[in-house]
Amino acid sequence: MSYIDGFVIAVPAANKQKFIDHARQLDPIFIELGALRVIEAWGDDVPDGKLTDFRKSVQATDDEVVVFSWIEWPDKATRDAGMKKVMDDPRMDPSNPDTPPMPFDGKRMIFGGFEPVVEVK
Repeated sequence: MSYIDGFVIAVPAANKQKFIDHARQLDPIFIELGALRVIEAWGDDVPDGKLTDFRKSVQATDDEVVVFSWIEWPDKATRDAGMKKVMDDPRMDPSNPDTPPMPFDGKRMIFGGFEPVVEVK
């Protein structure tokens, strides 16, 4: 069964196109290095919760939109090797002038790796 990396971030609504451009430039690197697919989903129906919610999880402000993203890998071994290569890839280095700046506050990103336990098709 596959392996999933999941991400939740807050992106200023005014940066939607910058975010899309950033993803279109950098997400193919994950595919090149072994991922099966990358999904970037712009928040459309993200309700406020009573105790917690997606917005609170990333301390989203009123002018920010929650983005939910994931990377699907064939397995954890491919993910571990691929993510190491991604982190070492100069195209992902923020100090590289060809790498677009992140259009969001990366310090508030939450992320993790997940082993699927149920899959229904």
